[in-house]
Amino acid sequence: MAPRLPRATHLVADLELLRAHLGIDRWLLRGGSWGCTLALAYALRYPHRVSEIVLSAISTSRHREIDWLYGGVSRFFPEEHERFVACAGSANSAASNVVAAYDRLLGHPDRDVRVRAATAWARWEETVLSLEPSAGPTSFGGPVDDDLLALVRICAHYYANHAWLADGELIRDAGRLAGIPGVLVHGRLDLSCPVATAYELANAWPGAELFVCDESGHRSSPAKSECVRDALTRFADRR
Repeated sequence: MAPRLPRATHLVADLELLRAHLGIDRWLLRGGSWGCTLALAYALRYPHRVSEIVLSAISTSRHREIDWLYGGVSRFFPEEHERFVACAGSANSAASNVVAAYDRLLGHPDRDVRVRAATAWARWEETVLSLEPSAGPTSFGGPVDDDLLALVRICAHYYANHAWLADGELIRDAGRLAGIPGVLVHGRLDLSCPVATAYELANAWPGAELFVCDESGHRSSPAKSECVRDALTRFADRR
């Protein structure tokens, strides 16, 4: 029996199948947050198929990034993090153990167990984003329906497995993207993904441009949107 491919490899393969199906020789990659991880993984596997890359809310799914999101950032929200850990039922409050516990709960056969876990996970995600400028509802808001259950389960499962990537490999190998124009747009007030990751990626990627929006957080903002539009327009004008 052939070995099973890691899930991240399947996602990259799916993108390549889509490109071939559409008959596109080379394309621009645009990703945000988790989409940055996927775009970078694809570009490192198929650099000859990538014309440019525009990323925002930079995340590469390193261990330290996941540990921060589900542990380190608790220094700003200690009471909410205590609730988040308690709902996981984990005896160990380390972020990796808590995320793994949620991964198990969200795969439980009892829907009520899954709903309780998804409710707690979504509340934590909303909490982390709550201090952003002009904070409003996110994709984690609203009732826990099948769509939200699926979203939260995927998040927990991928982060419990660190996206099936070697720790730090996307930044470690970013030098191989030399020659591919890249624009990185990040909010300095992004509590969920500190700007250090965007800075490290820009330093490792020869020729990449980094724009840090001082009054923006993780989500879209007029300043971040303008940077992204400017980059897309500039790349379109090159054709």
